[in-house]
Amino acid sequence: MQMALYEPELGYYVGTNTIFGPGGDFVTAPELGFLFGRCLARQCKDILAVTGGAIIEYGAGSGSLACTLLEALQDEFDRDALTYHIVEPSPRLRARQRELLSEAVPDLLSRISWSAEHPTHELRGVVIANEMFDALPARRYAVAENQVRELGVALDGEQFVWRVLVDTPVPDDIASALRGFDDGYCCESIPGIGEWFERLQHHFVRGAVLICDYGYAAHEYFHPSRSDGTLKCHYQHAVHDDPFVLPGLQDITTSINFSEVADLAHDAGFEVAGYANQASFLIHTGLDRVLSDASQGDVAHDYTLAQQAKRLLLPGEMGETFKVLALTSDYEPALRGFAADQRHRLGGFVAGHSS
Repeated sequence: MQMALYEPELGYYVGTNTIFGPGGDFVTAPELGFLFGRCLARQCKDILAVTGGAIIEYGAGSGSLACTLLEALQDEFDRDALTYHIVEPSPRLRARQRELLSEAVPDLLSRISWSAEHPTHELRGVVIANEMFDALPARRYAVAENQVRELGVALDGEQFVWRVLVDTPVPDDIASALRGFDDGYCCESIPGIGEWFERLQHHFVRGAVLICDYGYAAHEYFHPSRSDGTLKCHYQHAVHDDPFVLPGLQDITTSINFSEVADLAHDAGFEVAGYANQASFLIHTGLDRVLSDASQGDVAHDYTLAQQAKRLLLPGEMGETFKVLALTSDYEPALRGFAADQRHRLGGFVAGHSS
C-alpha cells in the first residue's frame, strides 16, 4: 500500500493523475464548497484567540480548505498574526496548493509555508488533519483456521493476490479484537498513527488538534457486519474493494478506528477533548449562520448551497460516517463544535479523562 500510494513518480499521490474534485476520483468535504471550511474556521478562530500561533494543516489536498480558512479568518486577525503551514509530502500536490493559494489569497501568500515532514520548531495553535489518516498505509489482518494472521501480497502468475503470512507476529490488540470471529473475517490497522502523534507532541506546546475523517468507534469498527474490513478503492468516482486493480492509478484507503486513534493520542500526551459526527460538529460551529450569511436571495445559488449542506449533514451522505476528534495540549476552554460530545462512544473517555 505504501508503494501503490507513495512510490516516487509512480504512486497514486505523487503521480500526474487528477485526484480531487469532479475530474478526479473522489470529493472531500472542502471540495464540495466553502460551508465545511467556514464552519471549521469558526472553531479555529476560538482556539487561535486563546493560543496565538498558526494553523498547521497536514495533507492539504488541492489546497481548497486552506483557501477557505484563510479567506474566512483574514479579517479576524492582524495580518502578521495569521500564519498557515502545510505539511505535504507530495511535491506535485505542494505545487498545486501553491498555485491555488497564489490565485485565491495572493496578499497572504507570504504568511503560508510548506514542509514535507513534521515541523521541528515549537508549535502552538490549531493542527488540522482532514482525511489524512485514511491515506496512511494500513496493514490487513484476517482470521484463518481460528488464528489471526496478517495478510500480505503475493504473485499468482502475473496477478497480485492476498497471501496469509504464517510467521508474521500480530499485534495483541488486533488478536484480541478478532477473537471469536469466524474464519475469513478481515480488518485493517494503520501502524503509522502512533508515531505521528509522538512526533507531533514533541513540538506541539499549546492548542488543539482536529482530526476529520471517516470511521467508527471500536465497537462499530469490529462488527460482524464488517466482515470484509473497511478497505476501499476510488477510481473516477467509482468505489470498489480490489486494491490490485490499476496500482498507482487508484486511491486505496481504510476507515479509521477512532477508539484506537484516541488511545494512541492519549498515550502520546494529548488530552482527548471531544468526539462528534460531522453533522453535529457543523451544526454546533454555526452552519445555519454560515448559510444565512452566504444566502444571496437567488434561487439557483441558494439551492446549490442547500444541496451542499445536505451532503455534509445527512446520515446517508457524510453527516454520520465522517467524525471529528479533538485533542488538546495545555488548552482548557470548551470547544464549540463538541457541544454534543460523544467521547463515551470511544470507550474509556469521559469528560476529558481517560480510564
